[in-house]
Amino acid sequence: MRRTSTRLGRGLGALIATATAAAGLAAAPAAAAPAASGQAVLPGQTCTAADLGKRHPVIKTTEVTPTITHFKGWYVTQGSTGSHTVTTNTQTTISVSVGLNGTVQGSFAVEALGSVGASLGLNVQVNYSSTSSESNSVSWNFFEPGYYGLYKGTKKVTGTYGSLNCNRIQQGDGSWALKWTEGPDTGNYTTYTALEEGAVRCEDKVPANSIMAKAQGLLDCGSPAATAKHPAGPVSSAKADQAKHHAENAENAEKAAKATQAAKPAPRAALNCQAGAYKIDVPGKPLNWSAPLLANDGTRLRQSNWTSAHLDNWRLCDVTERNGVIEASLWNWGNGGCATIPANIANQEQAYLTTATCGEDDLQRFYIYRDVPGSSKIGLQNKYTGSMLGHDRYADGELIRQYSSGRQDGTGTYTLTGV
Repeated sequence: MRRTSTRLGRGLGALIATATAAAGLAAAPAAAAPAASGQAVLPGQTCTAADLGKRHPVIKTTEVTPTITHFKGWYVTQGSTGSHTVTTNTQTTISVSVGLNGTVQGSFAVEALGSVGASLGLNVQVNYSSTSSESNSVSWNFFEPGYYGLYKGTKKVTGTYGSLNCNRIQQGDGSWALKWTEGPDTGNYTTYTALEEGAVRCEDKVPANSIMAKAQGLLDCGSPAATAKHPAGPVSSAKADQAKHHAENAENAEKAAKATQAAKPAPRAALNCQAGAYKIDVPGKPLNWSAPLLANDGTRLRQSNWTSAHLDNWRLCDVTERNGVIEASLWNWGNGGCATIPANIANQEQAYLTTATCGEDDLQRFYIYRDVPGSSKIGLQNKYTGSMLGHDRYADGELIRQYSSGRQDGTGTYTLTGV
């Protein structure tokens, strides 16, 4: 039997993992210096007010599991050795995802998966793809008769991440400084390594916890199909059928859970709003956030004037604070709605900000990161999506949008100005 070889899956996207990136996961030095351009951001490093609207991933947990994506039991007789191309059945469907997305959108997801690959020393997929879209044929040269499992498999990599945000920290001497600190945002990721294909028999000695061992476990070793004389060709495997059934049940349960998460928000009886009202404006410039007057419009940059009708005035409501990070709903004085990302596009990069009837909904909750005392500069992050708020360009009528990593040119930093 020809030994198993590793083959890159067709159409699976770019692979990333570099040895130098692994340094980005090391512990921060006691006296952290600002990150140089191109270097990984570490907890405790200094940041600037321009970073208030940005975030970077920090990998919290990783788990690597050999997974069979395609499988077929195959019997080879003495007269049927040689090269064969066998059509396998899809066993498990695996897609790359980070956070809410069934896809990988935005720079945050790419940076997160790059950190995962570097920490494990693996090449992992960063482009959205699904193993169900892969060719399911396996070509193999059989030298010996016997009962084989032909397979394609991968190492499924899952885990959790957090985000590093720029926020003010009070130091031991009582002074304040801006530092990269781990914020409240967390999420899950799933990715996988390049597909490996091969063939394995019951009697083969294979490495434990390997993709080949996982495939061998799907063979009905000891059954009549494996030990009795059998015509050349496909052999059903009860173990493989059962494993596929369990995988489908798990996938359906995950879809149902996501559908529940996307349910409409429950109405809120009342908001506990602070007395003061604020404008959320671009530092040193006249344009500020203005809520939509029409239900199908978004929050835009506008200049305050006599026609503003309080659409540019916001109140912080149901405010809490944890580890120096404010969490609040943003209630608009002009239209009586709460700032939100529309639920039907919440998983999209650059989804726009709008307002809706206030409800018990994390899409209407925002983390607020602040500059040192004496400065009113802030960065805002949606609690549900984890994305930072910003604008693409400074222009009247420009929509406020979410960006997974924030705006790297600093246009996600705003000023909270009392009115």
